[in-house]
Amino acid sequence: MAAATGFLTAFSVGDLASPITLPRRAALIPGRWAAAGALRVAAEAGTDEAEKKKKKQWGITKPRPVSPQLQAVVGEVEIPRTQALKKIWAYIKENNLQDPDDKRIILCDEKLQNIFGKDRVGFLEISGLLNPHFTK
Repeated sequence: MAAATGFLTAFSVGDLASPITLPRRAALIPGRWAAAGALRVAAEAGTDEAEKKKKKQWGITKPRPVSPQLQAVVGEVEIPRTQALKKIWAYIKENNLQDPDDKRIILCDEKLQNIFGKDRVGFLEISGLLNPHFTK
């Protein structure tokens, strides 16, 4: 029999490297694998909501004080930029302020005009126009 060479043949030649024997070898030490699985499950069970909230927030996820004009729409004194943007979009959809012909254009009512300073705003402009309303 000729000696086989190459990547795939290394796994198929010889008794020890046979794919049939690999599961049997793993079955010989079930305690080792079971203990590792139990540790993983116990570690995942230890993470709860309190630990997730303790993570340090920074950047756009850190709550920041907002201007009175933005407070009128979002209803909070301190809010992260991401949540403020979500609440503004909820306000826009709730009050049906999107242009019917082009949904990318927002038709501002009085509250949004106080924030954006315009009658019509493109949806990509919204996050940029919010910047002055967040104090550092």
